[in-house]
Amino acid sequence: MALIKSALEIALERTKDLKVDPKALAANEARLEGKRLAGEFLANPAEVDFAARFAATPKDKREGVREGAFEVFAARIQLPNSAIVDPDVETAPLAIGFKTLNVVPFGEKKIQGAIDQLGVFLKQYLDDAKRVDEAIRKQFAPRLKQKEQEASARMGRPVRLDPMSDPDFAAFYKQNVGQMRDQYQDALDKAKADLASLCGIKDKD
Repeated sequence: MALIKSALEIALERTKDLKVDPKALAANEARLEGKRLAGEFLANPAEVDFAARFAATPKDKREGVREGAFEVFAARIQLPNSAIVDPDVETAPLAIGFKTLNVVPFGEKKIQGAIDQLGVFLKQYLDDAKRVDEAIRKQFAPRLKQKEQEASARMGRPVRLDPMSDPDFAAFYKQNVGQMRDQYQDALDKAKADLASLCGIKDKD
């Protein structure tokens, strides 16, 4: 009778011929090191000399560290999730970070221009998001009032409805706010792509 192999034995048999790619491992470790370095810098930009630390990176690890650091910096640039909450983006450290990673002659000026525009862009987004929010609520107000009157008649007491708890309003709100947010996200993605180009980050897609 044949012996029944354990799952571990089967897994070991399937992986025994697999070879670890030392270059891939080294590249991954370099990216992780870049992420750690960028994270430390953003957590305490006054104490961490990012430019000096990056310059001290061994040449064979430089590109991996560059990729990891850029990923962390770029991830800090996001549209706020609420129209009433200011985006928590400190642009000065990001400018230092991106300029350090720059590989294009005189690219630092372009990077500074992009970072300067970032604050204006996010403020414009917040202003537009607020206007869209107010317009949607105003447009839906008559329907909401009618629903409140109907609910009050059924309950025998005054009823006030939260607009976001109403499926019709929530769907209408999501559609209109989503369209505006998608437009801004497209513009933000393009800005990140421009920064990536200046920093020598290649598109892996």
